[in-house]
Amino acid sequence: MTERVTENQPASATTAESSHGYNPQYSMAPFTTFSSVTPKTELEVLNLNWREQDLPERIRTKHVHRLHPYLGKFVPQLAEIFLRKYEPATVCDPFCGSGTALVEAVGLGINAAGCDISSFNTLMSRVKTDKYDLQQLEFEIGDILNRVASTKQMRLLEEKPSYHSSEYLNSWFAPPALKSLIAYRELIEDYQYSDVLRLILSRSARSARLTTHFDLDFPKYPQTEPYYCYKHRRTCKPTENSAQFLKRYSRDTLKRIREYSAVRRDVSISIINGDTRKVQFPECDLVVTSPPYVGLIDYHAQHRYSYELLGLEWKANEEIGAAEKGGSLRAQAEYVDSMVESFENVKKSLSKEGRMVVIVNDKHGLYEEIQDRVGMRLEARLERHVNRRTGRRAGDFFESVLIWTS
Repeated sequence: MTERVTENQPASATTAESSHGYNPQYSMAPFTTFSSVTPKTELEVLNLNWREQDLPERIRTKHVHRLHPYLGKFVPQLAEIFLRKYEPATVCDPFCGSGTALVEAVGLGINAAGCDISSFNTLMSRVKTDKYDLQQLEFEIGDILNRVASTKQMRLLEEKPSYHSSEYLNSWFAPPALKSLIAYRELIEDYQYSDVLRLILSRSARSARLTTHFDLDFPKYPQTEPYYCYKHRRTCKPTENSAQFLKRYSRDTLKRIREYSAVRRDVSISIINGDTRKVQFPECDLVVTSPPYVGLIDYHAQHRYSYELLGLEWKANEEIGAAEKGGSLRAQAEYVDSMVESFENVKKSLSKEGRMVVIVNDKHGLYEEIQDRVGMRLEARLERHVNRRTGRRAGDFFESVLIWTS
């Protein structure tokens, strides 16, 4: 029996533009006073249908939230709202992805635990939430760039066949670009903050691939010839250089970590690379998560270049709801079973009075069954219209915020 259900209906959008989702008008102003949220804040006042003017990209991607591109991450202000509303001692995100909820928790002084099957995702989450000696970090980021740029180092690479370069890397990178990336990679272990350097390398590799500027998310094949660019509206050439990206993202990474260090709090943070259905979570009193949606994104495949370059363990076959599995009835049934296992497992560590805040696009209507089988009760449900979408996406997109109690 549901005690209370709150519905902020996205259907309240009233302008013609709302059919395209970019600048609709809502019957209630979108909620943007995030720091004002307390346990007394009523869910009914939370209109989460943010337009670009309400929640600009620079706010959504503040400090470390933009250390590396990632498809499928949720808006950090969503996590902030519910962390402030429920004031947990420890929050858990069993599908932590790029670490959005963990970053917000640590910034608010809340202990946090996260888990993800992707070793690249947990790498990102660690880098974003770690504590740094900023002076040492600045030295290391600058020093490795200087060493990579040296003629001696580049000649060493040319003469030493033992440096690993896979068929994938040779296909997707021009030789000069790959040479700089591998030179950088081979020096990483010399430094204390090696994970930060790995993330800089990955971000640089993403931009240096032989692909079109308008399709960096899931390019289907290497682009080796000039092409008409829909992003720049002119003919562009695939990049042959990676040094420019290594320099650019080195500066940006240091800047963003500095910004986050100013608000980061000293709390307990645990990040587990493993299967959410099987790992043992630390005790928590709140779960905040945006789990993978059925048949939508292949989380390993979107960062294939990182797995190849960094030698990370490939566990794509263990992903829940991967796009390659599709959205058939069979795939949906497998997804439901896996989600039930996952939430049952994290529930073992959830306090008796704890809650789960689950942010999903439930277009197949699967989460009522998941909720019931896990033994949770729906306390509230908020609907939100995701009216800003990056990339070349057509049509509207909607999410539900499900608040479950035992």
